Amino acid sequence: MSSRPAAGGGRWVEVDPGRVARWVEGFADRHGPPTTTVQGYGLLLAAPDGATVELHTPPGAPATSDVPDFVTAATTPRRIGLLLARKGAVAVGVAAGAELVVSKVDTRYVQGRTAAGGWSQQRFARRRHNQAKAALGDAAELAVRLLLPEVSSLDALVCGGDRRAVDTVLADRRLAPLAALRADRLLDVPEPRRAVLVDAIAGARAVRVLVRDPVPS
Repeated sequence: MSSRPAAGGGRWVEVDPGRVARWVEGFADRHGPPTTTVQGYGLLLAAPDGATVELHTPPGAPATSDVPDFVTAATTPRRIGLLLARKGAVAVGVAAGAELVVSKVDTRYVQGRTAAGGWSQQRFARRRHNQAKAALGDAAELAVRLLLPEVSSLDALVCGGDRRAVDTVLADRRLAPLAALRADRLLDVPEPRRAVLVDAIAGARAVRVLVRDPVPS
């Protein structure tokens, strides 16, 4: 379970689906039995002492009206497409529940940046741009070959890496059916490798929880 500060106050916590029920029980023990209201993102739990929790529905899970149904939906195995792109590397895969059942990683060389004022700087920049463009073109072809045939069986597509690179890949018109399944979350991942793709499954399935503690009186 990871935690990080949230913009506007509070903290984001990522909870494994199998631990959500126990996590909510712990929140109720600490702050009192909460009331539950349905929100566009999932469920809002408001405790008597002013503490609140937002339970965000994980990608591909259906909307629910109470905590037991939310837990059931979050823990039900889903088939999720994964697309990770950063610089000249891309990784695509399909996860069935927590298992990676389809995967492919491709790496294409893209030159790093040089210090300003180096020789033939504009020529170098054009070469780097062309290399990056070609790499993302290869990434789109990979998604067409591996993910597009799976699209009818996917509950969601979760992306990670560099947002601009991901957007460029999904701008390919052939991938429109896949882009339609794209979840809001963008996973923060290093340069895609198979191990990174495997680790991304947990982030794709996690329940994101926004916790705000009571305001001191």
